Amino acid sequence: MISPDSSTSGEPAGSGSSGMKYLLLGKDESTDQEKLAKYKGEVDWTYLKPHFERGCLFFVDPDAKLEEVGAAIAANETERVQNWLASGDLVKIEALHANQWEGGTTQFEALVVSPFVLCRPVVSRG
Repeated sequence: MISPDSSTSGEPAGSGSSGMKYLLLGKDESTDQEKLAKYKGEVDWTYLKPHFERGCLFFVDPDAKLEEVGAAIAANETERVQNWLASGDLVKIEALHANQWEGGTTQFEALVVSPFVLCRPVVSRG
């Protein structure tokens, strides 16, 4: 939940010297899977490149479920994540991959699990 910090004086957002404050009203009753789905989408390399440059972009094997890997990372399931890393089902994107995708037209399925971004090229459905 995003809420005002403890220094909020009760003034409306933007009326005080501390700037804008945000407060989400109501409780998010979404399941973890629904929350992850909100941060999943199809993107091109220009979206992913900054995440690669920060070292937080990972490739997920097409045989693995993107949401399942994301849920395990979000839940800090270290053993499962380490197993995927060891088997090659989860791989940190390196320069070799980035160079291949730079300037290309490849579209990616991506999922943000802050601070990480999981991705894989979209397979044509035809």
